[in-house]
Amino acid sequence: MHPYGDPLLDPLFSTEEAVRIFSPRGRLQGMLDFEAALARAEAKTGVIPPTAVGPIEAACKADLHDLTALGQEAAKAGNTAIPMVKHLTRAVAARDEEAARYVHWGATSQDAMDTGLVLQLRAFADALDADLARLDATLAGLADRHRATPMVARTWLQHALPTTFGLKAAVWLDALTRDRERLASACARLALQFGGAAGTLAALGDRGLAVAEALAGDLALPLPSLPWHTTRDRVLELAAALGILLGTLGSIGRDVSLMMQIEIGEAYEPTGPGRGGSSTMPHKRNPVSSAVLLQAAVRGPSLVAGLLMGQVQEQERGLGGWHAEWQALPDLCRLAAGAARQAAELMEGLDVRPDRMRGNLDITRGLILAEAVTMALGDRLGRMAAHTLVADASRRAVAEDRSLRDVLAEDPTVTAALGPDALDTLFSPLNYTGAADTFIDRVLKARDTPARPEGKNEHPPIPSPLRGEG
Repeated sequence: MHPYGDPLLDPLFSTEEAVRIFSPRGRLQGMLDFEAALARAEAKTGVIPPTAVGPIEAACKADLHDLTALGQEAAKAGNTAIPMVKHLTRAVAARDEEAARYVHWGATSQDAMDTGLVLQLRAFADALDADLARLDATLAGLADRHRATPMVARTWLQHALPTTFGLKAAVWLDALTRDRERLASACARLALQFGGAAGTLAALGDRGLAVAEALAGDLALPLPSLPWHTTRDRVLELAAALGILLGTLGSIGRDVSLMMQIEIGEAYEPTGPGRGGSSTMPHKRNPVSSAVLLQAAVRGPSLVAGLLMGQVQEQERGLGGWHAEWQALPDLCRLAAGAARQAAELMEGLDVRPDRMRGNLDITRGLILAEAVTMALGDRLGRMAAHTLVADASRRAVAEDRSLRDVLAEDPTVTAALGPDALDTLFSPLNYTGAADTFIDRVLKARDTPARPEGKNEHPPIPSPLRGEG
């Protein structure tokens, strides 16, 4: 089987790790990891004989099972766990008929499916954060390195005031820092699902709680206060955090693609053989990574909305709402993984053009610093009088195709109020970037010491085919 689910589009829109984790094999292996851990926990607590563990563990390998057959049976059974348990029981029986009696002992389908999903999400979160950490480090470097690189700040896509590219990178970084904190917090609340048929563990009698505790310890998952079959806030919190992350990455993609326009030319995506070209126009340098970030930001919200719509579930087992998660959540995770990888690679190879940034500041021949002059004159003439004077001078500069500085220098009211050298200072863009430098320092400090939620998911590594091991 090809390593990607879709060999044409998955390399563009996702990552090999995410596709592997959320592949049919990955889904099955998550459930099988639950079943193997359940056998170990029940043997440890005296519920099943220790001799049953080995045969059950040996059969809990996805490659031993027919995915096509499982899928066809799931279409009739209503979920994937029911046929999985049947196939697993047969596989164990082929090794040890006595051990086969204890497969899935006291559990329910949703226990296997939800805990398997949590194991998938945990492996995915580790891979995702590795790329977000790359992006974080690169943005921090750009913010610090370009804190004195002046450029145009644009509001409503029009020239507004001077800013610095370092501040722009810090804005991206600031949002990313919160995104990573949200994701860490959500992942810390992903917990074991184990409640039996109706969420009471009645089938295990007085040993149910002990088995649950042993099972949580075996899988290194938090033990919740009670089973969460129809309370889906844990997975929905992660989904919402992923949706917000996609918005952050989409904003980066939007900014870079606008900066990359030939007429602006302030920054470019990395270039290389086969990257960003056109099938017919040899000169093209297209914003490929930005397109991926933007498509993910477009597709992600509908997936999150669908998941939220399924939150209201019936009584002790959801009908339809739970089922809506099975494809939408993996799709969202694959999108997020692809966007994070593309964003990291984009920023690591970003071609920043400080000269073009500086040149674009001069396009309006000083009009971009009209506010700076207005504020300086306002101290002496009053704000409204200063605003009127500079507005008139700006119109004259445009009409006569002259610089605003030259027009103001001819006005005796201006020279008398400001003195002979003040205009040179006022028309230097870096003198009117306000608190940009301080803002960058604050973001870098927050990034170095981010707030960590209580109970952050610091799990030990568990050998598992889900994690590419074993």
